[in-house]
Amino acid sequence: MFFHIVLERNMQLHPRHFGRDLRDKLVTKLMKDVEGTCSGRHGFIVAITGIENVGKGLIRDGTGFVTFPVKYQCVVFRPFKGEILEAVVTMVNKMGFFAEAGPVQIFVSNHLIPDDMEFQTGDMPNYTTSDGSVKIQKESEVRLKIIGTRVDATEIFCIGTIKDDFLGVISDPGATS
Repeated sequence: MFFHIVLERNMQLHPRHFGRDLRDKLVTKLMKDVEGTCSGRHGFIVAITGIENVGKGLIRDGTGFVTFPVKYQCVVFRPFKGEILEAVVTMVNKMGFFAEAGPVQIFVSNHLIPDDMEFQTGDMPNYTTSDGSVKIQKESEVRLKIIGTRVDATEIFCIGTIKDDFLGVISDPGATS
């Protein structure tokens, strides 16, 4: 799920940033450009934890910009098949529901929801057990298992299930305590 890895990136810097705080400007630009992005190969970059090396700059002909190779350490989030996650439900419809676990969006089909839960329409669509004791609706927290992932160049999509032992609703915002 979370990994600490070393990545490398070429950073272009404008000549106006040259001076005593050149390294600080590079690190600030790197954090702004990289944190919160998704690389299909490595996952979502959560945070940069350190800079290992800033190489010698190479002047770009005709522009004045300088390209610096920067090697940095970062924490990445990459979900895998078979992993158990806790997520917040964002949308419920008759086909299933969507949930988010950090930056990852997970779809749970109605075929992967326990058989005793049925879809209820209304102003707040939800899946409810026959006795009404458990309800999955928007803002509910669920524990689910990832059964499939699809990786794009800039995004990761997941399919999940709650049709297994110890999976399902953790907290229901509609329940009165």
